[in-house]
Formats: sequence, C-alpha cells, structure tokens
Amino acid sequence: MSESCALIIDQLIAERHRQGKTQKQLAVEANLTQSVIARMESKKAIPQLDTLLKVASALGCNLAVIPPTS
Repeated sequence: MSESCALIIDQLIAERHRQGKTQKQLAVEANLTQSVIARMESKKAIPQLDTLLKVASALGCNLAVIPPTS
C-alpha cells in the first residue's frame, strides 16, 4: 500500500475516533459492512476509491486530489 493511501486511511480513522463512532456505526452510515471498514483500517487491502468516498462522506469529510507543488 502506498504511503499516500495509508495517510488517507489514518486521517479517516482519526476522524472516526474524533467523532466517537464505532466501525459498525460508520459502516451503516457509509452503506458498507463493518468488515469492509475493518479491512480498510487494518490496511490489509487497498480500498477502492468508491469505498474511500463513502467513508469520507459519512464522516462529513471531502477527498481532494491536489497536485504537488514544485
């Protein structure tokens, strides 16, 4: 898994914790299963973009592609 992907996941985990949500609560709000959230958070599989978008939306966050500055 790339460092960038792991960083995104770390930020989503931190936001879930900040909001005091369980994996199950987040899964329901994102219309995913708890096992999908657990796999994503364990970083054992690279999540699909759609999954990241659903999780971010359920947490009230946005994902953005920002080109690196030169």
